[in-house]
Order: sequence, then C-alpha cells, then structure tokens
Amino acid sequence: MATAILVLAEQLRGEIADITFEMLGAGRKLASASGVPLYAALLGSEAAPLAARLGLADKVFVADQPQLNLAPAHTIAVALKAILDQAQVGLVLIGGTNGSIGIGSFLSAKTGLPLVNFGRAAKLEAGAVVVTSQLFGGKILSDVKLADGRGIVSIYPGAFPVEAGKSEGTPSVEKVDVAIEAPKVSFKQYLEPEKGDVDITKQSVLVGVGRGMQTQDNVQLAEDLARILGGAVCASRPVIDQGWLPLSRQVGKSGMTVKPRVYLALGISGAPEHWEGMQNSQCIIAVNTDPKAPIFDGAHYGVVGDVLELLPILIDKVKARKG
Repeated sequence: MATAILVLAEQLRGEIADITFEMLGAGRKLASASGVPLYAALLGSEAAPLAARLGLADKVFVADQPQLNLAPAHTIAVALKAILDQAQVGLVLIGGTNGSIGIGSFLSAKTGLPLVNFGRAAKLEAGAVVVTSQLFGGKILSDVKLADGRGIVSIYPGAFPVEAGKSEGTPSVEKVDVAIEAPKVSFKQYLEPEKGDVDITKQSVLVGVGRGMQTQDNVQLAEDLARILGGAVCASRPVIDQGWLPLSRQVGKSGMTVKPRVYLALGISGAPEHWEGMQNSQCIIAVNTDPKAPIFDGAHYGVVGDVLELLPILIDKVKARKG
C-alpha cells in the first residue's frame, strides 16, 4: 500500500472548490483503512490562508509561488512531483474538472504511476486500491485495481459527498519551495458570469432545454415552467452555442455538473456529454419526440411527444395544482 495519500486541493479566487472536500472525504477513508497519512497540496501565492479549511488532512503542503497561480497542467505536475518525492506519496487524488484537466496525465508520465480517469468510487481490497472508473458518460463502469495501492486517480465531480470532507480540525502546515520553470502559458483574465444570473448548481429544480425547443422564442415556455416550479432553466450545448442562453446555464461535460432534486430534460436527446453533467439528479423527467432517444435510457419518467405541445398543458396543470 502507498506510504501516504495526497489530495490536490482546488481553489479559485480565495475559495476552496467542492471537489476538494469530496476528495478529502474519499482519501480519509482510504488512509484510515490502510493506516497511512492523508496530505493535501495547496499551490499558488494566495493559497496559504486556505490551509486551515483542510482540517481532514494530517498535513497541508503549501507552495506559495506566483508561478503556480492558475498555472498550466505541466507546471502543476512538476510541482506535485516535487511534493510526492519529498513526502513519499504513493497515491494521488486529483479533481476531474476543467481546472485540473491534464494534470494527471503529465504527472503519470513524470512518476511512472498509473492513471485512472473518471473515478466514481474507491475502496481498499486486500492491500490494493480498487477504483470504479466511469466510461462513455457512465454507460460502462470499470473496476481498476491498483495492486500495490499506488497510482493517480482523477475523481469525477459529484461522486462523493462534500460534507464528508469537511472538518473543524487544524492540520499542520508545511511550506515548500519547488523548482519550476516559468510556464509558457499564463493566465490573463477571469471572465465573470453575467451579473444577476442564477447558479444552476445550487438549484433544486432545473428545466433543461435542447434542440427540441426549435427557436429561441420558445425557451420562454421553459422559463415560465421553471418560475412556477421555483427553479431555473439550463440547457444542452447546442442551445448555448446558438446564443439562446448564457454559458453559465450549460450542463454537461464542457459545462456545469448539477444534482438537482428534479431535472426536466425537454427536447434533449441525451448525448453522453450532456448526461455526464446531470445523471446524478434525484429525479429525471424526459420529453422527446424520438422514443429511441438515449435520454430515456436513464430517465426515471419519460414522455414521447412534442415538448412545445406539452409545455403549455404542463404549465396550466402546475398552476392549477398550486391553486
């Protein structure tokens, strides 16, 4: 088994990302089961004050260097390699997010450790770490065994509970200075979402719209339904690409990952890229004219029909039910 487990903490603009707490919770279970320490790594010149929030870790390594602020994947991998060597880490957990994409591949090449992508579950089994990897948007789940418990695992966002990774404890902090070259790619600007727009990741009810809405004007029907349900409208990528809704409303592999109580998929075919972003919704209700649409394979309830005919009826029914 690995002599230590390391979590790469994700942080942006002074906030720890939820994926960090997901990984800390998963890492703590593995560390406790195998009797090894759990470490975390914070990289960047503004990261040090955040170390106290990683109370589930036994120790936090802080590389307080401006070159690591939103640095490219290769640069982050170099810094992690130095920490791994210093702390004798054998198992690394990295978020499978847009912010960390590519880091695992570079780190694997530099360390020789195997990389498992899209990890949805992890357990200790006879000294080995068994990771359940999601393939093809969740259509296939594959158990990958790291025989000696050593490797790099990219954790799929939403796979583990966030609260399990939070603790009031105070970890020890060790500052490290890693030798890295100036990155060839540098961060220039952070684009803010439109002011006043909703955060779809915080909504309990989402009305998702796809190509089946046909025109931008028809999206208003979805807005009406979302308003009376107390939720918000989101969309698949084709709708966003046409400019019908802002980028902050996109759900899927290249957008946001959401887990609402109810997700209505209206005129959405259910391509793997979209399914990845909403498959963990508690209740999925799909409407599509194509009875063979992939969205019906995972939906809890489905209607084969024209969403533009169904929406006015549904809106009236909900209004009547609410009195």
